[in-house]
Amino acid sequence: SLKLPSFRLKHMSLCVKGELGGHSVLIMKPQTYMNNSGESVREVMDFYKLDPQQEIIIIADDISLDVGKIRIRAKGSAGGHNGLKSIIAHTGTQNFKRIKVGVGENQGDLVNHVLGKFGSKEREIVDEAVRNAASAAEVMILENIETAMNKYN
Repeated sequence: SLKLPSFRLKHMSLCVKGELGGHSVLIMKPQTYMNNSGESVREVMDFYKLDPQQEIIIIADDISLDVGKIRIRAKGSAGGHNGLKSIIAHTGTQNFKRIKVGVGENQGDLVNHVLGKFGSKEREIVDEAVRNAASAAEVMILENIETAMNKYN
């Protein structure tokens, strides 16, 4: 498990550096609007000279998955997700690893659904999914994406 110091504001993100099994790891939470999250990803990519296809894992919400489900993919389109569209535009590729966390389909206003609060029962399910997504990212770093897909998809 990864032990981390406090997040600091850098690269338009809250960032924290750590080490996982001999790998340097940077966890970032972009502080831009979601539709511009690719700007902070690009800044980190340029600063650390990262190959997005090999060295970046994106964790994003997904309304097409049931609440709490996670799905790991090696690449893919934005699928209508504006944050992923921004990342694809700024990295110049859609071939980056991603972990999608299901937030369920909305029955009304999409913005209110995605930005709203979960009920207590759903909150527990989503918290568990976030823990699973973090564990899946660790497996992707320490082993490989196929192992993570077999375990978590």
